[in-house]
Amino acid sequence: MTTSNQGNISQPPPFRRTRWAWSVATFFGAGFGKPGPGTWGSVAAVLLWAAECAGRHPSAHTLLVGLMVWIAFSIVLGVPAATIVARESGRKDPQFVVIDEVTGQWIALLFCPFDWHHALMALILFRLFDITKPFPVRQLESLPEGWGIVFDDVAAGLYALGVASLLRIWF
Repeated sequence: MTTSNQGNISQPPPFRRTRWAWSVATFFGAGFGKPGPGTWGSVAAVLLWAAECAGRHPSAHTLLVGLMVWIAFSIVLGVPAATIVARESGRKDPQFVVIDEVTGQWIALLFCPFDWHHALMALILFRLFDITKPFPVRQLESLPEGWGIVFDDVAAGLYALGVASLLRIWF
């Protein structure tokens, strides 16, 4: 341990956090949930979607447009926030950055009827594709900084959306 009296051992610089970036990247703290911060981020996204659906009872069109706006904002703010947090934490893809899971989960919820069966299906499918990262999802992780952090989950969300849409048609 170091003390201020020891001149030959220096303290590491204080951990710097850009408040807005950490708030967005961790989805207001959901990314600090244990275990499985990505799952906590996905669940937070589903709960926010459900609250919006239940609170205002929007039409399907209004819900779709609103969700698309949320997705756009989560990408526009999420990429720079994830980049800043990754740099400040010294990690390439920190587990506590979950804005990517939120974005992917909201994509999986597009066209989803408001009921717990469909929401659960979207959640499970998104987590499955986010964890297994089928081609080309894993390759998107090689994009630079926040782009790679966010866009692999965008692709996983698109996979989940496609499968969920097919399942709704068939069943």
